Amino acid sequence: MLQWGRAACGLAALFGSLPVASRVLLGTWGFPEAAELGFVCLCVGVYLEIRGRRRQSLADDATALQQALSLAAEGRSKDAVAVLTKALRVSPRLWQAYQYRGQIRLREPETWSEALADFHEAIRLAPNEAHLYALRSQVYELLGDPASAQQDQQTALALKEN
Repeated sequence: MLQWGRAACGLAALFGSLPVASRVLLGTWGFPEAAELGFVCLCVGVYLEIRGRRRQSLADDATALQQALSLAAEGRSKDAVAVLTKALRVSPRLWQAYQYRGQIRLREPETWSEALADFHEAIRLAPNEAHLYALRSQVYELLGDPASAQQDQQTALALKEN
């Protein structure tokens, strides 16, 4: 959006300068509607600039994921989960954030059920990712559900073969 906003501001400057350029080069004031078009382009440019800057609360999804992984590597699991939760508020279809949050939650036995919920959501968003089924299978094993773990392992193997 920022690029489009800057392009619209550039068009505003171009349209705004047309009457002056016409007077200088041609000796007459041509294109009297140029000022109005320039004003409209300026308004659109400012709007797009503001909208584009609002979306930059998280620079991008990859940055948030990398930040969470760094925090988790430092042993700051709660901070990493908070970063991933924030990323999911901004991009709710970011299945990798669910995956990473689930993997971080696997470290603590009291959060295994939350990890399972994260893997369920990641699989819902990306059902063809075999490694998600393998991760969920681990959680099922930890929670004492070997039948579900076996089913997820078979699904993961079938997806890897395809």
